[in-house]
Amino acid sequence: MPILGAHMSTAGGFYKSVQLAQKAGCDCVQLFTKNNKQWKAKPITDEDIELFQKALKENEIRHPLSHASYLINLANADDAKRQTSIDAFVVELQRAEQLGIRGVVLHPGSCSTSDEETGLKLIAQSLDEVHQSVGDINAMCLLENTAGQGSQLGYDFKHLEKIIHLSSDPDRIGVCIDTCHAFSAGYAMGSEEEYEATIDEMDETFGTERIKAFHLNDSKKPFGDRKDRHEAIGQGEMGLEPFRFLLNDARFADVPMYLETPKEESGGIEWDMKNLATLRSLVS
Repeated sequence: MPILGAHMSTAGGFYKSVQLAQKAGCDCVQLFTKNNKQWKAKPITDEDIELFQKALKENEIRHPLSHASYLINLANADDAKRQTSIDAFVVELQRAEQLGIRGVVLHPGSCSTSDEETGLKLIAQSLDEVHQSVGDINAMCLLENTAGQGSQLGYDFKHLEKIIHLSSDPDRIGVCIDTCHAFSAGYAMGSEEEYEATIDEMDETFGTERIKAFHLNDSKKPFGDRKDRHEAIGQGEMGLEPFRFLLNDARFADVPMYLETPKEESGGIEWDMKNLATLRSLVS
């Protein structure tokens, strides 16, 4: 069976996200280790670490994953602002390392005041600076493909390839593939032929062996619309077939997959439970 989970709230403590994941029937969990819309971060205590690790073990939740702040932009052409982002991502990796989390998902960045080529070079240089700062740790950066909204970089698989190629330490960079983002960026997956062509393009650019996680999201917006709007599985423009192909692809049997679908206030994790049930019904 595929390894399926969801992004969960850490309100009340990091361990709470694990308990919510177990309650929803998850195998794995994604979380923020700090407020994703603020630069500041409350220090992680020894008790936080102990409770989190204990919860993972007791609830049999594997592959905890963290997502970096949406404020971070390693492609920022303003040196001072880019340094703020570099420092912030250093903190994200250090916090993940403290909690025993092996991967931190990062949106590559936006190039609103420069061209794409310059932006990609800045991201690679920034990651080199991050790696020099954190030293030898287990937590690694997972670059996420984007929908390409506005001046976002990462909507083209070649962007991810370029960043990795330009990095001084490419082995420290993995990839997280978001299905909604790929669909919105123009990568078709609705038929078996389209799905295989998209996977082949991943393999020919950054390499499928670098994929350490998937975000499973349907799309509210039409194919190729370049808008990042997540929808419940099978309720959006993608339909069920792309998820059926992915969930039954033996190449990704050991790669954890996390829901980032909307959680209605009235339903909470009940919506995750419904989406997980839909996904599991697609497994042959």
